[in-house]
Amino acid sequence: MNDQKNVNEGKFITIEGQDGAGKTTNLDFICRQLASKGIDYVVTREPGGTPLGESIRDILLSRNELSINPTSELLLMFAARAQHLETVIEPALQAGKWIVCDRFTDASHAYQGGGHGVEHSTIEAISKIVQKNREPDLTILLDLDIETGESRVSTRNEEKDRYEQQKSDFKSRVRETYLRLAKENPHRIQLVDASKSIVEVSAQIEKVLNVFHSNVNNND
Repeated sequence: MNDQKNVNEGKFITIEGQDGAGKTTNLDFICRQLASKGIDYVVTREPGGTPLGESIRDILLSRNELSINPTSELLLMFAARAQHLETVIEPALQAGKWIVCDRFTDASHAYQGGGHGVEHSTIEAISKIVQKNREPDLTILLDLDIETGESRVSTRNEEKDRYEQQKSDFKSRVRETYLRLAKENPHRIQLVDASKSIVEVSAQIEKVLNVFHSNVNNND
């Protein structure tokens, strides 16, 4: 992975949030906003984004008959991430394209760290090996109370994945970790109130994107 930053490289945007926060809907909105500005982008997800990553995604989310301990889960996440960075994210950024990614390392801190209790220092150590100096330029965090999130997930006409099946105390720890990360990284992580209507959430995201895009242009 290239440690030297290309001044002409694209920007790396991630979207985070607990289950039911509306990531899929708002990811589509972000992509439409970038397209309206004439920005060439690649949309991807974690775990996933590559054939290897999608196979790991299937193991982690769908294979409920498998017992996976938290450390194994974390290492699988970063195995998928290493492949994702090497074959999708870095090449696109170096080519000047923007990346829009559904989850990244903040999710590892929230789910494996906050949810399952893996030490955040362990996650940080592995992230330095896998990511080198690569971090998102902007993270949009969709925040939602646990009860509303569970209610939204229950209305979907699909089977719940491994994380959606977790108990409320697990989900509370995930949310608390996300909020802590937002406080620790105020310049990168922008908090969006996902309890609002789709129109109101879209307006919040549009404002964040406009400010970010303006800052990018001013720094060019």
